[in-house]
Amino acid sequence: MLHTVADSPPRGWRLWWIAARPKTLTIAIAPVIVGCALAWAEGATPALLPAVVALFSALLIQAGTNLHNDLADFERGNDRPDRIGPPRVTAFGWAQPRAVRRAVLVAFGAAIACGSYLIAVGGWPILVVGVVSIIAGWAYSGGPRPIAYTPLGEIFVLAFFGLVAVAGSYYLQSGRLTVSALLASIAVGTPAAAVLMVNNYRDIETDLAAGRRTLAALLGRTAARKVYAALMLVPFAVAIQLAWPNHPGALLVLLVLPYGVSLARRLGESAKAINRGVALNELLAGTARMQFVFSILLALGVSL
Repeated sequence: MLHTVADSPPRGWRLWWIAARPKTLTIAIAPVIVGCALAWAEGATPALLPAVVALFSALLIQAGTNLHNDLADFERGNDRPDRIGPPRVTAFGWAQPRAVRRAVLVAFGAAIACGSYLIAVGGWPILVVGVVSIIAGWAYSGGPRPIAYTPLGEIFVLAFFGLVAVAGSYYLQSGRLTVSALLASIAVGTPAAAVLMVNNYRDIETDLAAGRRTLAALLGRTAARKVYAALMLVPFAVAIQLAWPNHPGALLVLLVLPYGVSLARRLGESAKAINRGVALNELLAGTARMQFVFSILLALGVSL
């Protein structure tokens, strides 16, 4: 359901739950699950507490990034009450900018606290991962040249929700990196990048009006649909490569291939929808759902 500025504003935890964009939080959970499962499948002794703390840290960084994006887009004039996407609490006047800024600091501060424990477990490589992740979370919407305002957003997502998160979780459990961990990183990161692609595809007109040159805006709708389809299909090809010869259970992800193909087709059909905004918001949620289900199946598959 689309919210409007005229809606009764949510209060308390519901307000901050909306601000954190819960439908995208699974993108942060998935790579930690896959990285840990793959490390355990390849002989690492399960370290459950670091795995749980890493999961919370990833969620906090994602929530902090979303909150900062909410605030920064409002301050730059990019988010307006008439936008067709999900609600933004600062633009709708549901939360004051100073309150959102405090929430950003709380989220990143809690992530740093979690990261301190993870550094004690994993050493300086985890310190590097944590510092870079926090900086990237801020730089996505902040600074003179925000990543979100450039064509590099999808690369950013692939790097941090794929390579950094999956490989970092794998390393935290095993103390090493392998080719299989890098393959799993690509498999998890590409559909995460597809979530951003469909988000930016929906917002092409408003982004261009605000001077925001995302990859979708740069390519145009036809080419952006092709890139989205590729991002949705590449993970299955990578999973097949991961399956041979050590992890045949990775082929379990093929169960969700028809859903991925269906989503790729729906992006092209969205132009014919009576309410394109609603259709694309549903497609965005579906893409995030596909990435999560794919990742769970991959984690289960490599564990077989």
